[in-house]
Amino acid sequence: MSEIQPSQDSSFINNLFLTPDERRLRAGWRLLFQGLLLLFIGGCLSVVLVGVLLALDPSILTSLTELEPEFMLLAVAAETVAVTTSVFLARRFLDKRSIESLGLTLNIRALFDILMGIVITLVQMGLIYLLMTWLGWITFEGFAWEFDPIGVVIRNTILFFLIFVFVGWSEELLSRGYHLQTIASGLNLFWGVVISSAIFGILHLANPNATWLSAAGIFLAGLLFAYGYLRTVQLWLPIGMHLGWNFFEGVVFGFPVSGLDIYPLTRIRVQGPELWTGGAFGPEAGLIVLPALILGMALIYFYTLKRSSPPARDNSPDRHLME
Repeated sequence: MSEIQPSQDSSFINNLFLTPDERRLRAGWRLLFQGLLLLFIGGCLSVVLVGVLLALDPSILTSLTELEPEFMLLAVAAETVAVTTSVFLARRFLDKRSIESLGLTLNIRALFDILMGIVITLVQMGLIYLLMTWLGWITFEGFAWEFDPIGVVIRNTILFFLIFVFVGWSEELLSRGYHLQTIASGLNLFWGVVISSAIFGILHLANPNATWLSAAGIFLAGLLFAYGYLRTVQLWLPIGMHLGWNFFEGVVFGFPVSGLDIYPLTRIRVQGPELWTGGAFGPEAGLIVLPALILGMALIYFYTLKRSSPPARDNSPDRHLME
């Protein structure tokens, strides 16, 4: 008796949904289901959060601005739980890969990468501040403790640092973690970097004062963070850079952070051509960010130039980004 062959229709369906080399969903479907899972978990957490706030104070929705930065901390914490849960579940059950293989190896190098990422962005934001001061685009008005009680200054600084810890973790886990690596597994590494950075920029169009120019600046920042990932094959360096970028930009040097007004330790007034300064969105929307991005790439290169040992094979681009 002749062996029964699968029909062409069955083969087409399998190729449409499954990768040919192993029994798992294609990259596009994995991205879709992770995104839907993120929306579902985020929606559930949002309902719970709003319900708790309304139970505490029925008038809360009309005075949310009075809750900042506490409300912002709660919101980003909920977002972080949603992103982390959706990515971990998708990585484990859809990608059939370990969580560590995203670039989350825990060792002493991870700590050094985070700290160096923070240092790199301090230098970058310092360069932007000095350039804008030299060009006469910044008027220094004072420090936070000259306007507010020291207790308020310390409290807000700590709260915004925690906020940016959550943001750095969740956005890098999603963008340089799941998006970049999943797209690369379906296409190639080049398109993984470009498309994930483009998504990163587009998502920031929802921020206040966003424009397509600001989205282009965020896209370039995404390329910078992706470069940090590619040089280390770990997420810790871009996580540290993302945290440092937001904290130094908004809290330390007093610029808007992607269109958001953050509690600043340095009180400044920015004037000058918006094309260069970024205006109300912040330096990412201006040409002033370009020399800082170039400097950041140079610092990443020299920091990673003399790695004592190559990354673990399970985290290598050849294995997980070029499959």
